[in-house]
Amino acid sequence: MQGDITPELSSGQRLFHQYGDDFFQLGKDRVETSLVFHQGIITAPWIEGNIASLQVSDLTWLEENTPEVLVIGTGKRTAFPSHDVMDYLASLHVGYECMDSLSAARTFNILVGEGRSIAAAMLLPKVR
Repeated sequence: MQGDITPELSSGQRLFHQYGDDFFQLGKDRVETSLVFHQGIITAPWIEGNIASLQVSDLTWLEENTPEVLVIGTGKRTAFPSHDVMDYLASLHVGYECMDSLSAARTFNILVGEGRSIAAAMLLPKVR
């Protein structure tokens, strides 16, 4: 599956422009691994495996410049991280949404368009 989504905002903020089962396109950057996108910086690869392998230590980057919302793309299907991870996010007062990665990319773009402070943590859409 491949999609072409939201165009660049006039502010110059990079968005998810395209995606496929094995890549994300953020502006001109094509990323073929899991990634974190926060404050205009792409960190890739992020984690190996699926959402069940996500640990608190994979999210410590949130402690610096904590976003209002974290969109978590969980791969092909919506899934949720462990209770430890959810408790950690709550302790940081970070709102979070877990959804399949393709929906997460679109949601990220919408929230950026609304001027929200947002970060994305994304698994490739092909991950189960």
